Amino acid sequence: MKLQLALDRLTREECFQIVKETKENIDWIEMGTGIIKEYGMTVVREMHELYPEKTIVADMKTCDAGGHEAIQAFEAGADITTVMGFSSDLTITDTLGVAKQYDARVMVDLLEISNRRRMHELKRIGVDLVSLHVGKDKQKEGKFDTALFSLVDDLGFEVTVAGGISEDTLSDIVQKRPNTVIVGSAITKAPSPRDAAASMKKILSNSVM
Repeated sequence: MKLQLALDRLTREECFQIVKETKENIDWIEMGTGIIKEYGMTVVREMHELYPEKTIVADMKTCDAGGHEAIQAFEAGADITTVMGFSSDLTITDTLGVAKQYDARVMVDLLEISNRRRMHELKRIGVDLVSLHVGKDKQKEGKFDTALFSLVDDLGFEVTVAGGISEDTLSDIVQKRPNTVIVGSAITKAPSPRDAAASMKKILSNSVM
């Protein structure tokens, strides 16, 4: 089970410092939407240059102009870009097409998607990587609800999961066996991001034994 570090609502300097502290225990580095809006694709390019061995995720949250935004992400060195699951099929297939050209991947964000019909549609058009995502605002209603996994059960997707995940809630989530767990503030706002990442990575590693 991989650990994806989500960097958002931080300064550029904080992003690079936190990755420096946590690099031994993280697998994927996500440049969050807010970070990209603040600093542009330059910050994606710099992170890729510093950590070429890591998978870099550009959380573009694309919902239109999929091909164009995918090119921006992949030219900057991202290995994965994100597109919203409620986007038109054409937007998603255009993004997938560009990803194939760059030998890269597309993660479809399932924010606010609640029906299996859409999941079957996404499967049909070639999506293979999805993110079960509870948004920042909706997290105020409570912790991540593992019932969300019913959206993707038995459909063969590679699954990532995100939404206010902390060490306290991680044990429930790992029982559902996602491929990747995305953690943001529980690491980035911790007194010691290094220790927080190490502790979470240990839980993930133990869960596959």
